[in-house]
Amino acid sequence: MYRLSRRGNRRLNDALHMVAVTQIRNPGTEGRIYFERKVGEGKTKKEALRVLKRQVSNAVYRQLLLDAQ
Repeated sequence: MYRLSRRGNRRLNDALHMVAVTQIRNPGTEGRIYFERKVGEGKTKKEALRVLKRQVSNAVYRQLLLDAQ
């Protein structure tokens, strides 16, 4: 296992964290379903949260690219 880099935009990371946690708190959201699936696959809750944050950041990035066009 390798250590994830702590570098990066901390304000952006905080915003992504809030989005992910909000998704998990609300039943029936895509984020909650994804989180529960990852926990069901054997990931810890912390790992599942990290994977969900990656999914959220990918969605934000895709939208930024679309908006730039």
